[in-house]
Amino acid sequence: MHKLTIGVLGLALLAATSAAALAEGGQPVRVRGEIGGIDGNTLFIKSRDGEPVMIKLTDNWAVGKVSPVTMAALKKGQFVGVAARPAKDGSLTAIEVLILPEALRGSNEGHYPWDLEPGSNMTNANVDATVVKKGADALSLSYKGGTQNIAVTKEAAVVALGPGDRSDVKPGAFAVVFATKGTDGMLTASRLAVGKDGAQPPM
Repeated sequence: MHKLTIGVLGLALLAATSAAALAEGGQPVRVRGEIGGIDGNTLFIKSRDGEPVMIKLTDNWAVGKVSPVTMAALKKGQFVGVAARPAKDGSLTAIEVLILPEALRGSNEGHYPWDLEPGSNMTNANVDATVVKKGADALSLSYKGGTQNIAVTKEAAVVALGPGDRSDVKPGAFAVVFATKGTDGMLTASRLAVGKDGAQPPM
């Protein structure tokens, strides 16, 4: 199978938590932080709260790579994931904008709570328009059952998710790991996203 095809299939694993793990009583967990090392199928992460975390990787674990881009990369019709913080008036300001590959179109579509920071939410949706209001960028998004307009300031991280390689998983790189927590407390994962050239995946 072509390497790019393998990469796209690997990205597809980022779309949902393992059904098998959930069937076994697993709880979805996102671990964010700096990779401390990898020993066989055991991954060590220094989490963002400073605590060391050990994660068991499945034999078929896959990697996505997150690369910084500019607002110019955002186009009408793309499928994106936007983490945002709500203001008291209900308006939303983006913390990060993640351009998803076509292979993940429709994945986790909707608007729901997220754990990037307290009170944040996530909108996985289609880009209807990119507009400028009062000198600031904004995205007009639509998904099954709703729409959202989200301001994108210069403080927001704008990144794109693409195919990665296991060689990208190395000490010092920043990652977000999509894991499940078993009833014994053990974390297991089949997928993770790694930042390119020192970038921190803001997912």
